[in-house]
Amino acid sequence: MVIDTSACKSITAMFLQQAERGGDRPFLWAKRGGVWTGQSWAEVKADVLALAAGLKALGLKPGDRLMIVSENRPEWAMADLATMAAGGVSVPAYVTNTSADHLHILNNSGARFVVTSTRALTEKVLAAAGQTGCPPTIIAMDPPEVKQSNGASLISWHDALALGRGFEDQLADTIEGTGRSDTACIIYTSGTGGAPRGVMLSHGALLADCWGAWYLLESIASGDEVFLSFLPLSHSYEHTVGLMFPISLGAQIYYAESIDQLANNMAETHPTIMTAVPRLYESMRARILHAVQRQGGMKEKLFMRAVTLGAKRYTKGRLGPVDALMDRVVDKLVRDKVRARFGGRLKALVSGGAPLSYEVGLFFTALGIRILQGYGQTEAGPAISCNPPPKIKIDSVGPPLAGIEVRMAEDGEILVRGEVVMQGYWNDPAGTAHAVRDGWLHTGDIGEMDADGYIRITDRKKDIIVNSGGDNISPQRVEGFLTLQPEISQAMVMGDRRPHLVALLVPDAAWAEAWARDHGKAGDLDELLDDPDFRRAMGDAVERVNRTLSTTEKIRRTVVTPEGFTTDNGMLTPTLKIRRHVIREKYGERLEGLYGN
Repeated sequence: MVIDTSACKSITAMFLQQAERGGDRPFLWAKRGGVWTGQSWAEVKADVLALAAGLKALGLKPGDRLMIVSENRPEWAMADLATMAAGGVSVPAYVTNTSADHLHILNNSGARFVVTSTRALTEKVLAAAGQTGCPPTIIAMDPPEVKQSNGASLISWHDALALGRGFEDQLADTIEGTGRSDTACIIYTSGTGGAPRGVMLSHGALLADCWGAWYLLESIASGDEVFLSFLPLSHSYEHTVGLMFPISLGAQIYYAESIDQLANNMAETHPTIMTAVPRLYESMRARILHAVQRQGGMKEKLFMRAVTLGAKRYTKGRLGPVDALMDRVVDKLVRDKVRARFGGRLKALVSGGAPLSYEVGLFFTALGIRILQGYGQTEAGPAISCNPPPKIKIDSVGPPLAGIEVRMAEDGEILVRGEVVMQGYWNDPAGTAHAVRDGWLHTGDIGEMDADGYIRITDRKKDIIVNSGGDNISPQRVEGFLTLQPEISQAMVMGDRRPHLVALLVPDAAWAEAWARDHGKAGDLDELLDDPDFRRAMGDAVERVNRTLSTTEKIRRTVVTPEGFTTDNGMLTPTLKIRRHVIREKYGERLEGLYGN
């Protein structure tokens, strides 16, 4: 059921071709009333074309932008595909956006239409719409009571579909006239360093990434793939790898209820491929280890033996006779149970969006869970490289995907060329000219390539700390070591133009609770931070990390805060990257104070 995306004219053409093949087979799934409910390829196709015709009837013209503000659900995919089928450009937006964020995107993109899901999200968009010069038409899946507000027209999802039913044949010329060089979507970057910019991606960029992904996974992918989607579809990673790529395979897509329900959803849906960011894998590892330590006894010993032997097998390539025998035993007693927790059919976890620590990758590999670290950027479709299943190097992000050229600039910056590269930043010719020069995308990431063509990311160019001695230090590397400690949930390191590094630490809540119980301490985390023994325990964790670091990387002093970095307080992007500028705004004075004496 795989579509040759290298020969497709557009995303719409790919979808329609796959829908014809799929017919009555299930395609999109969501949990409704506690029961997983599926829609077939034929049903989704009918709704996509009806909505596309409805959009044209409402006045959408080729090139018009349509913003999508919704949690992951089948209607999200339909809105995206319908916009493209009508000749429009989809503009995904995060559900965590504030009204001010929505206002920025509405004004910047000039979106004339918005598709929303819940009433709360619709009301947030309405608040922004009233401040625009030309309020958009809002198509609401769950419409609020009012029919018009702040100058924006409101129409229900069902009415928009009804408006287009019977007029689908009017889309033929638009669909036929859409080519690979036409803009498919404008993805707004999640803004780790400031206001997000709109990245224009062509139909060809998305199709090229799908082809590269298929070429990468050909050895393990079949005609019966199941994806579990939970990363925001508004992020280019999930938009391409979690939606467009499954469509190209003819796969089924289940939309997870929430991250909190992810473990249950995996057991229920039996996914074969999942995409996630490193922060989720770090959290999974911590929870698994915490549960094992609580069990203790023989179960803990067997589990740790499985981890030790699996790691040894990966690093050495093979095991001796005695270890090999024991490895087979723990495979049945331990790894089979771990695989079952992931649904029992998992072929690969794909990691992207940020660097995956070697220890976390090795942990899952040792437990028999294949984890493929990749690398990408919104400005490149986004997938650039990934580890192939037959030959995984945990400490790398793999070789470039087929059809993508990568080279290193003199200063080590990774440069990318190919159809996947963006058309530019929306309404930002200066930014585009700076990012793409002579056809090469300047990623801003620093890396190196080994003899096998595998890329290793060493740092983010603009995030590199240059201390007062002129040494270059990778904050992400140090933060990765810190958050591997059971005591530390999150960390941010700073020290630019300073003699040494300092860090902001967030204690791990489960560890803090266990520590308080074991030491007979009462009170919440705020009170524990005043306890000298608790502070000493946090300091011990930092010292363990310092023993593994070079002199310039060592953390000299820390600030410990009970408030975690979250999307709600703006300290994390929706894809769980830390927003350094936001954290510095709040804690910068306290961190700077660490240099005072």
